[in-house]
Amino acid sequence: MLYLHDVWVNWFEGEENGYNVCHYHEWRKEDAVELLDQVPLLLIDEKLFYYIENQLAELPKQMLEDVRKKAFLRRNHERIQLEHCFVVTDGKGILAVDTMGYTIPVRKSRLVPRQEQLAFEMFEVHPVTSYELEWEMEEKEYHILSLSPESMSGLTRKERQLKQLLFMALDQLFSSKNSAEIRYWYTEWMPERYEDIQTMNMEDIKRIFLEEALEGWTSRHDRLCENLIKGQPFFEKLWETEHSSKLNQLNEKS
Repeated sequence: MLYLHDVWVNWFEGEENGYNVCHYHEWRKEDAVELLDQVPLLLIDEKLFYYIENQLAELPKQMLEDVRKKAFLRRNHERIQLEHCFVVTDGKGILAVDTMGYTIPVRKSRLVPRQEQLAFEMFEVHPVTSYELEWEMEEKEYHILSLSPESMSGLTRKERQLKQLLFMALDQLFSSKNSAEIRYWYTEWMPERYEDIQTMNMEDIKRIFLEEALEGWTSRHDRLCENLIKGQPFFEKLWETEHSSKLNQLNEKS
């Protein structure tokens, strides 16, 4: 069994998509960073790594057995044993995982560059461990509440969070089936098409609206999101959190 020591982790809980598990350069000072005193390192194939990184699904039983009670968290001079906590890499990507006592990757974290490099070097000289799933690995499907990696490509942490918020609001809007309201908001998004929008089929409006909003992130996206969520306390809180968050990164020089 390979191990890493003194590993800093920044847990993202309940994230099924790897793009929401932020890399070190996107960590924030207000994030709750922890130190793993010791953690097993598993070298796995690319297919299984992608499955763990982008799913909240059952982990191989043998994998869980191999790492059981072998990781320790250091907190306030205490050494706390963790049930199933480990680091996985396929030689390209790397991820720390904590099941929190369950059999799925409940918490995920990236590593600091120094630890990443160490793991990659170990991958080069040690054999990959083969783990078999007791079920067929299905291709992941993306949808309005779980956007594809391509639609998040090139965005900052703040932009990714706001984009997800926008699509949560759009999903709510479309679920209302209020044609007049949907036409209104699409006109807000694309005012130059006002006349066409009045006669467009509702299904076409929703499809085109989503396709256009999926492209990148701009001030127009931000403005639509802010206006669309007004009067909805939960959504407003999420929007305010991202806009008021300290964007100073942990590795920024003081």
